[in-house]
Amino acid sequence: MNLLNSTRVTATVGGKEIILETGRLARQAAGAIWLQCEETVCLTTVCETPLEIPKDFFPLTVEYSEKMYAAGRIPGNYFRREIGRPSETETLMARLIDRPIRPLFPKGYGNEVQVLAQILSFDGEHIADVHCITAASAALSISQIPFEGPIAGARLGRVNGQFVINPTTSELAQSDLDLVFAASETAVVMVEGEADFVPEEIIIQALEWGLKAIQPLIEVQKELVKLVGKEKTVFSAKESDEALYAHVEKIALGAGIEDSLRVVDKLERKDAKKAVKTAVKAAMAEDATYGECPEALKEIGSIIEKLEKRIVRQRILKEGTRIDARDTKTVRPIEIEASVLPRAHGSILFARGETKSLVVTTLGSSSDELRIDGIGGDSTKHFMLHYNFAPFCVGEVKPVRVSRREIGHGHLAERALKSILPSKEEFPFTIRIVSETLESNGSSSMAAVCGGCLSLMDAGVPIKTPVAGVAMGLIHEEGEFIVLTDILGDEDALGDMDFKIAGSKDGITAVQMDIKVKGLPTDVMARAMIQAKEARLHILNTMLATLPEYRHELSQYAPQHEEVMVNPEIIRMIIGPGGKNIKAITAATGANVDIDDSGRINLFAPTKDAMAKAKAMVLYYDQRADVGKNYQGKVRRVLEIGAIVEILPNLEALVHISQLDTNRVEKVEDIARLGEDMTVKVIEVNGDRVRASRKAVLLEEQGIEWKPEDTARPPRREGFGGDRGRGGDRDRDRRPRRD
Repeated sequence: MNLLNSTRVTATVGGKEIILETGRLARQAAGAIWLQCEETVCLTTVCETPLEIPKDFFPLTVEYSEKMYAAGRIPGNYFRREIGRPSETETLMARLIDRPIRPLFPKGYGNEVQVLAQILSFDGEHIADVHCITAASAALSISQIPFEGPIAGARLGRVNGQFVINPTTSELAQSDLDLVFAASETAVVMVEGEADFVPEEIIIQALEWGLKAIQPLIEVQKELVKLVGKEKTVFSAKESDEALYAHVEKIALGAGIEDSLRVVDKLERKDAKKAVKTAVKAAMAEDATYGECPEALKEIGSIIEKLEKRIVRQRILKEGTRIDARDTKTVRPIEIEASVLPRAHGSILFARGETKSLVVTTLGSSSDELRIDGIGGDSTKHFMLHYNFAPFCVGEVKPVRVSRREIGHGHLAERALKSILPSKEEFPFTIRIVSETLESNGSSSMAAVCGGCLSLMDAGVPIKTPVAGVAMGLIHEEGEFIVLTDILGDEDALGDMDFKIAGSKDGITAVQMDIKVKGLPTDVMARAMIQAKEARLHILNTMLATLPEYRHELSQYAPQHEEVMVNPEIIRMIIGPGGKNIKAITAATGANVDIDDSGRINLFAPTKDAMAKAKAMVLYYDQRADVGKNYQGKVRRVLEIGAIVEILPNLEALVHISQLDTNRVEKVEDIARLGEDMTVKVIEVNGDRVRASRKAVLLEEQGIEWKPEDTARPPRREGFGGDRGRGGDRDRDRRPRRD
């Protein structure tokens, strides 16, 4: 028996060979796929466990992990191992795998399913994350678990106007598009990414092109299933009791369920729906047929949910009217308040319908940058956006935790705003935005985008152009697709799509699309994006009515910033031994001193006075001498031709023997002694060479006017006593040669 036997298939996508292999590793998993592209490798496994007590939701968990050894690195934490809590990157990627595969399990399937994706090798160029979507689909497809795949995942870039499938890290750095998408044989099922103001039509063209480009990955999975696929578990969803459904529907209609779904206010609608449910339960409990049947009574909640979904969707289809009486294209009313927090650097209260967010911008120094220890190497981020969704915003009681959803929504909003920020050279501050969701009824992540843009403007960040975001929904009934603008929370739950689109008046900066149907034609996506642009322009006009442009002065509470240039050679002096000098500057002023090897120093201080003091302390080490000015310095070296005097910190001047005194000096030591003070006048500055004169100072003290020609540079000598070889007298201004 060969323990390392395997089955391998290959596909070529974008000119690169992608290998899918199974049977060599993780044989006890229900399905395991080794996927390799060049020298990048991921291993994705799937397992399932039947539950004794079925849950009322599908218990699918997806985890993604990056092993540091994959890139030949050792983790930088104290334990030197991959710790249990996933990084933000790992959390985001786990969501990307989860979202396209979740709708492809049979409705009602109750076994616990776990998908684990691990990066085992990373060559630094071929990004493995999107390949894990394909590997997860392949692992599920060859397993016994019911799965309506296959699908494939890929990344789309655009370099010099040309689309690139699965671009390398080098290509991605030049791309104005970074879209991660998943698709089946016929349609796109998930999209997420960012763009640099790319028009809507280009996004659609990219997805159409990408759908064709990844078809070899679909075909190769089918081939693998034929070779090693296990027989699928037979699963049949529980058949609904038509008589029970009809009975509950009759009671609910009589109790006013249709009217409850026309109540505009979310909380009032919730109470009205609750009253209907209570009335139905009471009537069913007294019913002779179902009153003594616990199983029937247990089904009441799910039947009412199905009934609500049907009523809302049919009303939109036939009347074009939504829950809150809007048509399909109208944006909810928007109200905005700026500078609501007195001490924050920038703050905005953004309300759209019953969704309300407090979005705050804080400016910091380079020491506040986020440092990341990742598989691709150490890196820093000077812009962060954090999205919070406290339980009270939907009137619930839950533990306060940072969920995957919050991390995902924050990342999406961060992507939407990243393109409008000035370069670090233009605006060297670290920027953090926090979006506090105070009330929620749909589109809170897009409120973070709109409020985040305005809070940047309120903080005085010189953004390139304003951006806004809107969430689009979809109703697919009777073969017809109806796109909804600015969806409510209930429309998200009862609809078939959540398509978030952010951008400026010129183009898209971020997108995220999840669907509950098996696929979405690109022409429907195009309709949604066009409708979203109309809404986005309306929202931008409303935003600019509150803040027409960014403030041209920072808050008085924001850090003060100045940039100074110094001689690179004195950087070591500013830092000092063991950082002594720079620590002293920080301790005395509270300032942060960011030094670049080029001599550029960025100073961040809490107040103007602290800034002035910090700047003076830094420049103390980089002072320049002025010709004609007197300086009191210390003799640092004594030479035959003169003395070296330190006239300023780290700045020395040569006092030639002829300039030490008004009278002839035979020996330098007669006038200049090591460590003693000496007052001199600077007589010449030539680059970093400085000449000074004690003689000039003495003449001035005697009331004799000093003239530059009195201290002219002495003629250069070819050698001491050079005239003696020609029988001449020794130069009186030169010291005799020492034997």
